[in-house]
Amino acid sequence: MKSVTILGATGSVGRSTLDLIARAPERFDVLALTAHKDVAGLAAAARAVNAKQAVIADESLLSALRDALAGSDVAAAAGEAAIVEAAGSGADWTMAAIVGTAGLRPVMAALRGGKIVALANKEALVSAGDVMTRAAKQSGACLLPVDSEHNAIFQCFDRALAGSVRRIILTASGGPFRTRSLDAMRAVTPAEAVAHPNWSMGAKISVDCATLMNKGLELIEAWHLFPLDPDAFEIVVHPQSVIHSLVEYVDGSVLAQLGAPDMRIPIAHTLAWPERMETPCARLDLVAIARLDFEAPDPTRFPALTLARDALREGGAKPAILNAANEIAVASFLDSRLQFLDIATIVRETLNRCDPRAPTSLEEVLEIDRQARAAAQSLVEMRRVDA
Repeated sequence: MKSVTILGATGSVGRSTLDLIARAPERFDVLALTAHKDVAGLAAAARAVNAKQAVIADESLLSALRDALAGSDVAAAAGEAAIVEAAGSGADWTMAAIVGTAGLRPVMAALRGGKIVALANKEALVSAGDVMTRAAKQSGACLLPVDSEHNAIFQCFDRALAGSVRRIILTASGGPFRTRSLDAMRAVTPAEAVAHPNWSMGAKISVDCATLMNKGLELIEAWHLFPLDPDAFEIVVHPQSVIHSLVEYVDGSVLAQLGAPDMRIPIAHTLAWPERMETPCARLDLVAIARLDFEAPDPTRFPALTLARDALREGGAKPAILNAANEIAVASFLDSRLQFLDIATIVRETLNRCDPRAPTSLEEVLEIDRQARAAAQSLVEMRRVDA
């Protein structure tokens, strides 16, 4: 049996992972599940998969978690240190799906364990890519990408012929505002922004898809996973979300990975890797789909892509600043304190305001993140629409 730990078990990726494990319980031994505040969801999941331990991030909820697990054999723990300890407990396979920089320490702990880490937390590589990849190299850990785009690249990228790769093309659905004018986007509401046309995701990542910042963050993540020249990465809008990414070789061959827009497909690929496993996902029917459309992203309506590409080229602390400022801006938009188009403005102004040296450790990354958040929050207060 493969031992498994799921960091962020009650989020959309965590729930999809649990669904796959529940369909093949004889293959997996669940060591630990973690969650932020969802005691009921965490306890129910731990019972369902017979987890050895359940860890809640909010220490004030430990008593509630113990009550929810009463009568079971699941041990309860709470706090950031307990989550980091669970992440480094030596599971054969760890799903890293804690959203935001809260997931950085647990991801690092899992990488230091030298096993397989399935990465759904893009902030780990965006904010601390050099630090994380160095830790993986030192421990011998295998880093497998879970994002559908990066997983698609992983399936098409021949590492034995990496020098023969000319271009990597990441596809983007375009989000809910792909055809909306710039003027119309000024009045976008949080409810509209989280209504993704193809994928079922959390609020923050849904807003990132609406601004296309998600694709900008994925661009930076892809560069750390597949280190080509930054200009070798291209983004193409593909509304159907059937082709998840493509890899072009020097001979003109282009390999693409296709599938239904269901996160259980890339999760299953990493969960069973290097083998394959059955999933309940819808099978691709090209005749029913009938057509696949592509278009270039509009940098005027979606400036986040330019901000991310510039941050990648500048390197150093810029990607971490980009990510931190975006998290603050998105949270403020979801709280109706910023307008939709202000998100990119806050990110741009924070990047201009902050210029620390390149981080060499996780502690330095977290300090850059703290400074950037403070700067972004100050800018939000100056622009907030409810002031």
